[in-house]
Amino acid sequence: MEYNNQEAEIVTEKNEERKTHGRITKTALIGIIVMTILIASLFGAVFGVMSASVVNIFSLKIGQKIGQYFPDLNLHKISPEISRQQVIVEDSAVIDVVEKASPAVVSIVISKNVPNMRNSFGSFFDPFSIDPFGGDGSGSQSDQGTQKQTVGGGSGFFIASDGYILTNRHVVEDQQADYTVVTSDGKEHAATVLARDPVRDVAVIKIEGNNFPVTALGDSDNLKIGQTVVAIGNSLGEFSNSVSRGIVSGLKRNLSAGSGFGDTERLTDIIQTDAAINPGNSGGPLLDIDGNVIGINVAVAQGAQNVGFALPINQGKRIIDQVKNGTKISVPYLGVRYISIDSSVQKEAQLPFDYGVLVLRGTKMTDLAVIPGSPADKAGIMENDIILEVDGKKITQDNQLGDMVAKFSANDVITLKVWHKGATKDIQVKLEERKN
Repeated sequence: MEYNNQEAEIVTEKNEERKTHGRITKTALIGIIVMTILIASLFGAVFGVMSASVVNIFSLKIGQKIGQYFPDLNLHKISPEISRQQVIVEDSAVIDVVEKASPAVVSIVISKNVPNMRNSFGSFFDPFSIDPFGGDGSGSQSDQGTQKQTVGGGSGFFIASDGYILTNRHVVEDQQADYTVVTSDGKEHAATVLARDPVRDVAVIKIEGNNFPVTALGDSDNLKIGQTVVAIGNSLGEFSNSVSRGIVSGLKRNLSAGSGFGDTERLTDIIQTDAAINPGNSGGPLLDIDGNVIGINVAVAQGAQNVGFALPINQGKRIIDQVKNGTKISVPYLGVRYISIDSSVQKEAQLPFDYGVLVLRGTKMTDLAVIPGSPADKAGIMENDIILEVDGKKITQDNQLGDMVAKFSANDVITLKVWHKGATKDIQVKLEERKN
C-alpha cells in the first residue's frame, strides 16, 4: 500500500506539470496571435487602402480562430480596428462602382423654340410664368419671335456601344422639343428618340457614334431590402454625374407620380431608396455594389427626406430588346372595364370574393363593360364576371389586373380564372396590341 501511495503522488505531480505546460502553451499562443494582429494592423497603416482588404480578412480569420479555441477570451479591444478596415473596404467598393459606371452616364438637355416676350423696359420674361389672365403686371409686351432655349434636363445611360441610351419617357415626352446628350467627357451629341413606352416610364434614344462605354444590366428581381445602392445623374439639370449612396429602403412600391404640370402616371412594383434623387436625376442608373444597373431613377417624394424611387431594370429590358431587334413597341390589352374588389366592395355589392375585379360598364352608355372585338370579348368574358387570377396569381390591390397584363406582350396567351354565374372556370385569352 505504501508503494502504491508513492506512485499515485508521482502521477499527480506529472499531471500538474502537464496542466501548467498547457497553460503556458495557450498563453504563448495567445501572445503570438495578438502580436500577429498588431503587426498586420501596422502593415495595413503603412500600405493604406491597397492592403486594407487583405489585412481585414487576415484579422477576421485570426479572430475566428481565437474565438474557436478560446471562447472566453475578450477581443473587444481590437474590434474598432476591424470596423475601420470594413469601412475602408466598403468605401473602396463604392468608389469602384462610380469609376466603372460614370463614363456610361449621360446628361440630357431639353431645348425648344419658345416665344420671346419683351416689355417696354427691354427685359425678358420667363415664358412659363406669364399671367394666365393676360397680364404680367409690369408693363406692355410685344412679340419678338421665338428663340431656342433650354427648358429642362434629365439623365440616361448607354445600353449599347453604338449609341443606344435608356432614360425615362417623361424626360423625352415632348415631341416638339430637341434633345442633346452630353457625355461624361463634355461632348455634345444630337439625340433621336427611338421609342417611348406608353405604359412604363421608359424610353430609348440614340446618338451617332461607336465605342461608347456601356453599363451592365443586373437582375432587379433579386434585390434585397437593406443592400447598398449608388445613384448617378444630372442633379437639378446642372450638376452632371452627381453621385449619391444609400440602401434599398423598400420593394414593390406602387404610387402615382406627378410631373408638376398636371400630368400623372401610375408607377408599379418600383424600388424605394434613401439615396438622394433630385430633379434631373430622372433616367439615370441606380446601381448595386457590383456596378450593375438594377433600377432607373424616376421620382422623388415631395416634402420628404431621403425618399426616392426607381423603376426596376427588368421593367425596361423588354423595350430594350424590342428596339435593338427593330420591332415595334407594342402594349398588350385585355379589353374590359372593371372595378377592383376589396372587403368593402364585397360587402356593398354582396360578392362572393374580397379580391379580383368585377367587370362592369362605365357611367356612359358607350362605356361598355367588355369592348366589342377585344381579346376579352373573343374569350367570352361578360359583364358581371369576376376575374380572380392571371396565370395562377391573385388579383389584389397591390397586384392589379392592368399591371399584370402589362407584363406580357401582344400575342401572348394568358389564363384567367373567372367567376361566371356562380361557377369558377379557367379561360384562355390571347392578348392583342393596344391601338391607341
